[in-house]
Amino acid sequence: MDIRNIAIIAHVDHGKTTLVDELLKQSGVYRENEATQERAMDSNDIERERGITILAKCTSVEWKGTRINIVDTPGHADFGGEVERILSMVDGVVLLVDAAEGPMPQTKFVTSKALALGLRPIVVVNKVDKADGEPDRAVDDVFDLFAALEADDDQLDFPTMFASGRAGWCDNELDGPRKNLDALFDKIVEHVPAPAQIAKKSEPFRMLATTLSADPFIGRILTGRVESGTLRAGETVKALSRDGTKIEQFRVSKVLAFRGLSQTAIDAAEAGDIVTLAGMTKATVADTICDLSVEDAIPAQPIDPPTITVTFGINDSPLAGKDGKKVQSRVIRDRLMKECEVNVAIKIADTPGGDAFEVSGRGELQMGVLIENMRREGFELSISRPQVIFTEVDGVRHEPIEEVTIDVDDEYTGSVVEKITGPRKGELTEMKPAGAGKTRIIALVPSRGLIGYHGEFLTDTRGTGVLNRVFHDWAPHKGAIPGRRAGVLISMENGTSVSYALWNLEDRGKMMIGAQVDVYQGMIIGEHSRENDLEVNPLKGKKLTNVRASGTDEAVRLTTPITLSLEEAIAYIDTDELVEVTPNNIRLRKRYLDPHERKRNARSQG
Repeated sequence: MDIRNIAIIAHVDHGKTTLVDELLKQSGVYRENEATQERAMDSNDIERERGITILAKCTSVEWKGTRINIVDTPGHADFGGEVERILSMVDGVVLLVDAAEGPMPQTKFVTSKALALGLRPIVVVNKVDKADGEPDRAVDDVFDLFAALEADDDQLDFPTMFASGRAGWCDNELDGPRKNLDALFDKIVEHVPAPAQIAKKSEPFRMLATTLSADPFIGRILTGRVESGTLRAGETVKALSRDGTKIEQFRVSKVLAFRGLSQTAIDAAEAGDIVTLAGMTKATVADTICDLSVEDAIPAQPIDPPTITVTFGINDSPLAGKDGKKVQSRVIRDRLMKECEVNVAIKIADTPGGDAFEVSGRGELQMGVLIENMRREGFELSISRPQVIFTEVDGVRHEPIEEVTIDVDDEYTGSVVEKITGPRKGELTEMKPAGAGKTRIIALVPSRGLIGYHGEFLTDTRGTGVLNRVFHDWAPHKGAIPGRRAGVLISMENGTSVSYALWNLEDRGKMMIGAQVDVYQGMIIGEHSRENDLEVNPLKGKKLTNVRASGTDEAVRLTTPITLSLEEAIAYIDTDELVEVTPNNIRLRKRYLDPHERKRNARSQG
């Protein structure tokens, strides 16, 4: 059977997973009356809750006697490590572009990776039925983007198609019949070459592992594309690391292939097909699984380095151990090491004390998802403020710069430009009208300046702005960037907060806790209206006397407290503060709970 391997790449929310849904439906994967769910590929809880794809996943459909393996990829650059690995498994890409937004930063990031590998893209302009869609402009912008990314002539001669993923049609012309996706299936079979690996069928078996996961029934499983030869279940193979050292020798217990949404056991894996193997104990991502006669490992794609680091430590607050089951540093370390295996974009280092670990990754979102996963598994952690990773180039300290693309309503343009270029040391590179009363701003901003900016940006634009960022380059250190302006309100007692006390504190600033909440000394309970930190007592009850006067017994009405999500809390804290994360609570606290110790430390820092 003929095989085609393709990846679907695009910016966030341009409709990758929705299009895969329709491809599955129209290829006959489902029975007539089978219940289907939206975004079938987003299988884990966090993906479904947030409406984003985090892990790249494979599926396969059959079309007129050809098997098409489709890989759905995440759009966020934070999870770009997934995409970089996946692209080495496929022979062509379908690039989705939103008809209204045109190519966006993530489009650029992923496309540059695909073009560098020599893949020929099929451009599909999605959402052409939107009212503000400009499909022709989007096609021109894609051409300009390809030219800017130094695509060769074959890549520039890309086929263009117009689609609406939600409505389930794709045509070669804008005014086509708009019935189904047949044209896209035919185009994939016609335009994407068959895997070159098929010619190596007779050679010994070799495969590069690209994703690692665990199945509750069969244990560790590795997915990748077979580079040469065939493999049957029950045969013995070995795993080689990148430098060719042998890691282990094992018997393949199962060979699985993707058939629709499920994986089914097959007799033999053939060159060119994307399969999953089970039976190994040590082999991991980027290792080569091969026949016993093979000595050389397959070169793996280098992955971009991480840009931020966050310290994960044990939770040592007075309320530690009340919610979670997993609180020891050893357990936290094992869990992080496990994560490091699966996710190649994350690096972990131990700290001198031994009870905290430095976890480096691509961005706050990636960290947020990891912490959220750990929290649901019953871990308790204390998390520091994200720090940017610096590098030395010719003896000069360099820091990461990100390219930020902002779509914002015209009336808020001034405040956004001012904030980015002023204290945050960004450089404006482009500013143009984006239609429908919006402006598009493109700027190069140091990563340090963007930590914690997103919440402020949403406030400045009344929640209407869209900010996208992607790593651009390293540049010499830009100097000091000021942190948060406002101080915080700190609890000075341990106990349970009282509504009367909080009501009296309302003119001091915005509260982050409500009444009847457990608090402890050194915990942050609100934001001060001035620049300094203030210690307050949230436990003070009302002094009762037997004298009653009219007007003194009005009910206490509290303003609704601010509740920060996990990412917001991590971005909000300052360098001397931590976020305490437990399965049920997210609390902010000072690193040193005792006020004397805090002052002493602040003095020594200077």
